[in-house]
Amino acid sequence: MHEFWLSIFQYLDAETLIRSGGFYLILFVIFAETGLFFGFFLPGDYLLFLAGLFVASGLLDVSIYALCLGMILAGVAGNFVGYWFGRRTGPILFTRKDTWLFKRKHIVMAEEFYNKYGGAALILGRFMPIIRTFAPILAGVVRLDFKKFVIYNILGSFLWVLVLTLAGYFLGRRFPQIVDYIEYIVIGFVVISTMPIIVTLIKRQFSRVSHKEKNKEFEEDNF
Repeated sequence: MHEFWLSIFQYLDAETLIRSGGFYLILFVIFAETGLFFGFFLPGDYLLFLAGLFVASGLLDVSIYALCLGMILAGVAGNFVGYWFGRRTGPILFTRKDTWLFKRKHIVMAEEFYNKYGGAALILGRFMPIIRTFAPILAGVVRLDFKKFVIYNILGSFLWVLVLTLAGYFLGRRFPQIVDYIEYIVIGFVVISTMPIIVTLIKRQFSRVSHKEKNKEFEEDNF
């Protein structure tokens, strides 16, 4: 059992993914996380950053141009699959029972984010775990105009990939020794990327408590 969980954690580790799978595995992970509802747990943000860093350090044998183009296309393709999936499944997702791969709360969280930002959620959500997986699915559920979806999809993938990948690439070129501190980079990315999710969950909890208190006061006033 210990070996099983160890292999799972190694699979989810961005550095291991890059070193063992290389360019094509990176593309698959980007595609899965941005288009398949069970891909929300994959390491998106820091995978892009480390991929750029590894290219700069010579640890990943692919040009930065091919890397960026491939990941942009993978991100675009992933969102198209998510949009199609949302159009086909529709409201069924909101009544589906939870499994270890699917949690309805993730759909609800993405729905709140989507309702707040509209189509722009497809761009902003690229930089947030869970949201970037379910935002295109929600766009399909609400049947966002396909032409608008294409624009948001391409622009979001373009910004997400270039910002994070080139940041890693140029940082690696400027400070080659940074590859010795990858674990700290990963921790930093995990903290930064999960903060918006944590804040959202805290706000939702306070909102529920406040709603319950108001209902209690209403019931007391009427009896």
